[in-house]
Amino acid sequence: MFLNFLLKNKKNNNSNKNMKQTPSTIKKTHYDATRIKNEQIAVRKGELGEYKIDIQLTQMPKEYMYLSDLLVKNPKSSTGYSQIDHVIITPYGLFVIETKNYMGTIYGGKERKTWLINGKFKMINPLMQNYGHIQALKNLIDLKYHQYFISMVSFTKRCTFKIDEELRKINSSELVVYDIELTEFINRKVAVLKLHHKNFVLMKDDIVKIYTSFLNSNIEDESIRKQHIDSIQRKQNNYDERVIENKCIVCHAPVSEKVKSFCLSNKKFLGKVYCYEHQKIL
Repeated sequence: MFLNFLLKNKKNNNSNKNMKQTPSTIKKTHYDATRIKNEQIAVRKGELGEYKIDIQLTQMPKEYMYLSDLLVKNPKSSTGYSQIDHVIITPYGLFVIETKNYMGTIYGGKERKTWLINGKFKMINPLMQNYGHIQALKNLIDLKYHQYFISMVSFTKRCTFKIDEELRKINSSELVVYDIELTEFINRKVAVLKLHHKNFVLMKDDIVKIYTSFLNSNIEDESIRKQHIDSIQRKQNNYDERVIENKCIVCHAPVSEKVKSFCLSNKKFLGKVYCYEHQKIL
């Protein structure tokens, strides 16, 4: 039912159905509808990915505690804050989860500063990004808890991994997983930690104390959150301006240098790049 709700499209307004359309307006309408539809699909897929994780979090053992969408101070961040998708506090460690809503083949290594999507588009190493989040969280709690952090990065199943094999091995303290296998990896990791530690490393009082520290440090002020997001978006937009010409502005499909050059040299496309299919409908 929830999926049907997310995927439900609004009925088109037919009040203008008698308006006469020229071939050019038909093409324009077709393009706009395609663009809007693609944007809506991307948002919905992102929502579905988060929904899958949220459902898994609610099914964790009752002795676990978790928080989502934390915004905490981080003086080493360019914005002064770190936004953390999920933190799960268990008797055997703290799992800090960074979620990514990408599609395609992900190429990356533990020590590489940037990873690639489909071999072309760069992204910041998400493990390094999550390392910054963990450091911000460590500032909020006692030093004795610092050794128990586990970093996890979750991608949707629309991705294929071409990454260091170590990042998929359960013994690693840094793991890259698919969203649908998040619970499986956490359970397996906890099982390994049980064998290693024998006893709980975090008692109930410790879990509550850590949870409370994170919760009390969470910034809920909407103006600060908006400022943080806007700052990140500006930075991302500046980066996108350097790479946007390598993909279709409508469907984001990668295009060749030949296609890019053709679009940029054609006044019809107004300096934007389109794949072959979307060139035909303009």
